[in-house]
Amino acid sequence: MKRPQQVFEWQWHTLDSMTPGLLYGMLALREAIFVVEQGCVYQELDGLDRQALHLVGLAEREPAACLRLLPPGSLGDEARIGRVAVAAGSRGRGVARSMMRMAIRRARREYPSAALGLSAQSYLRLFYESLGFSVCGDEYLEDGIAHLPMRMG
Repeated sequence: MKRPQQVFEWQWHTLDSMTPGLLYGMLALREAIFVVEQGCVYQELDGLDRQALHLVGLAEREPAACLRLLPPGSLGDEARIGRVAVAAGSRGRGVARSMMRMAIRRARREYPSAALGLSAQSYLRLFYESLGFSVCGDEYLEDGIAHLPMRMG
C-alpha cells in the first residue's frame, strides 16, 4: 500500500532568523534521530549552527526534515553539508534526495569556488554517490558509527 504524499514547505534560515518554535522543532528532530534513534551520546549543539544556513522542511507546520550548510572555513576549506535528518514518518518518499539537491544548488550559489564536502554514514554511500559525491578518504568511526568522508568538486 502506497503511503500518502506529504506536502513540504521548505525554508532556508540562519539561526537568528528562526522563531523560537521553529528552532526548538529543528533541534528536537535532530536530537530524536542522532541521539535517541541512533543511540549516540554526543554534543549535538557543537557551536557551528550559528554560522550555518539551515534548510528546514515543514510538514503540517512542524519540522520533518532538516540539514545545515556550513560555509568554507568552518570545518576546512570546503563548504559542508551536515546534520541531514528526516523524521521516521517521512522517510522513503524522496525527501532526503530533494533536500540534498536544494542544498547542493544553494552551496553552488553561495560558495561557487568551493568544493562541497560531507561526512556520510557508510551505509548511505550509494545515496550520496548518486548525488555526485565521491569518497575521498578512509572509513572512520564517529560516535560509534562508520562514516566516510565524501566530496563533490
